[in-house]
Formats: sequence, structure tokens, C-alpha cells
Amino acid sequence: MKIAIGNDHSAVEMKNQISEYVKSLGHEVVNFGTDTTDSCHYPEYGEKVGIAVANKEVDCGILICGTGVGISLAANKVKGVRAAVCSDTTTAHLVKEHNNANIIAFGARIVGIEQAKDIVKSYLDAEFLGERHALRVDMISEIENRNFK
Repeated sequence: MKIAIGNDHSAVEMKNQISEYVKSLGHEVVNFGTDTTDSCHYPEYGEKVGIAVANKEVDCGILICGTGVGISLAANKVKGVRAAVCSDTTTAHLVKEHNNANIIAFGARIVGIEQAKDIVKSYLDAEFLGERHALRVDMISEIENRNFK
């Protein structure tokens, strides 16, 4: 898979380690994040990854900021994005299986590197189950279509 990764200044080291980990799993990584710890604005990076995912330039995305929340909120403002904050492996697996999330986010100040790797692996190993979940994802898309002008 081709995976976008984005981060702010609080997550440079974690982004680098996660990028290497994802590559070790056999995936291609496209870096949309900052490579410096100079203060920056997470919405810019959430949007960049969101656009790449929505335009199908990549298969999915990983976002990292202090908590994962702000950067995921920014990504979710891009039509077609379903970004979910995950702080554990169960959530990471289920957001793919049930919600067909195309981006996961987590916080460099919330999870350690080993937990982050486990979250990423759980998400990447999961597959959307479809069936009753497809109807619900379609309902989310309908809400999006009604409200995104």
C-alpha cells in the first residue's frame, strides 16, 4: 500500500519511527509532515494528508500531533475523509472494519512508540467488513454530501 503520513512539530521523531516501521512492513510512505521541531500549525498537515487520501493519491493516511485530535479534525474537513483518533489497537482495528476509516490519527503525547506501532499494524491488517456497516458508512457520506458545499 501507499500510505501518507503527516505530523506537526510535536511528533517529528514519532513520525520518523512510524515511517520506518511502515516501510519495514512492505508499504510505501509519502511524507506530508514537517521534519522540524519548529512550531507549526497541525491543520496544514491534516489537510495535506486528507487531500491526498480523498484524491486517491494514496491508499490511506496516518496523522500524528500532540493528541491526534486537532490534526484529525482538520483532515475531516476534506470531503471524503473519514479520519479517526485511535489510542489502542481495538479501536484501530474497528475503525477500519466498521467505519472504513481512511486515516488514523494518534497523539505523540498520548501513546508511546511501541503502542503507536501496534495501532498502525492493527489498522493496516484490518479490512472493511461491508454488509450492515456499508449502509452506515453510506449514511455518513450522505450527511457529508448534504453539508459540504
